[in-house]
Amino acid sequence: MMRFFKLDLTLSLKNLIPVIAFFGGFFWDALTIGRQINPSDLWLLAAYLLACGLILYWMGHRTNAHLLMTEMERLEASIRPEWQKKAPLFILQFLFGSLFSALFILYFKSSNHFLALLWSLGLGFLLVANEYIDHHYHRFTLTWALFGLCAILVLNFLLPFMLGSILPVWFYLSTLAGAAFTHYLRKKTPGCPGRAWPVWVIAGVLSLAYFFDFVPPVPLVERDMQLGLNLEKNNGEMLISIEKSPWYKPWRLLFNELHVPAGERVYCVSSVFAPRGISADLYHRWEHFDKKYGWQAVSRIGFGLSGGRQGGFRGYTYKQNIQSGEWRVKVETEDGRTLTVYNFTLYTEPLSDTHLELRRL
Repeated sequence: MMRFFKLDLTLSLKNLIPVIAFFGGFFWDALTIGRQINPSDLWLLAAYLLACGLILYWMGHRTNAHLLMTEMERLEASIRPEWQKKAPLFILQFLFGSLFSALFILYFKSSNHFLALLWSLGLGFLLVANEYIDHHYHRFTLTWALFGLCAILVLNFLLPFMLGSILPVWFYLSTLAGAAFTHYLRKKTPGCPGRAWPVWVIAGVLSLAYFFDFVPPVPLVERDMQLGLNLEKNNGEMLISIEKSPWYKPWRLLFNELHVPAGERVYCVSSVFAPRGISADLYHRWEHFDKKYGWQAVSRIGFGLSGGRQGGFRGYTYKQNIQSGEWRVKVETEDGRTLTVYNFTLYTEPLSDTHLELRRL
């Protein structure tokens, strides 16, 4: 009975090791990645990726060496402790868990509209799936695909940061570079284990997703966005007067409503974070909903961005003599990539039970 209990406990602990490795990688990133996307975060991800590549190379070398062994050498190898055989897989799972959790956190920070959120949820699915496919990591085709996806996503962040630009060409080039790096590493690994073609499929799918605005314009992060009636600048800070509903009408907190006297200005202020060195032109696209034609662009007004400020770079635009109805303001890049969308309903008459509150950005 005692021997059975010890055996069962040993098996349970072995089953827990992959789970511990997975959650260890996730919580490590939760502790090390801050509220902003810092250069240290990106270089840390690059180090994780390099470590994954080295482990994959070593696993390929070990597999190839095993095929060339004599019967006696294989017998000697079979009696090695189990942890020596499994350790590279556990380390690889920890690193993949760290990479997917970090990329999920970073992409989620950059995703503030529906399509981009779907992309982030896809990364979240891979984050969870990583815990269940650890026993398949010895299948090199799958492992190369996961490694290639991580390489592409890391370079999607790293290349714009290094070049100080978010032009679409850098996304496509970084995607190509990630797939090419994976293909090259697989070719150089002894025995060329597995296949690398799925990585090229992933690169093609990501390029299409970026073209159709499913992928957020990384590494930009929308920190805050407010609409109000008055805007003041004081000692480098912006103060905007926003509408605050009374406490006895809590249902109005669920809707973005703005009551504007006729002829008054409506201000929109955005706070966008970018890593130091990134510069870009952003735009507010003001759109009004027409019952017959749908969303119609009214104006597209630009403002500059220079990365590095911890609270985010602030930019604002305004509209005057604005008509009532359903409105939305999109924050987008010069080439039309959506960073976030703010929907609101505008009324051209003030309410007696609504007062204005100053909000600092």
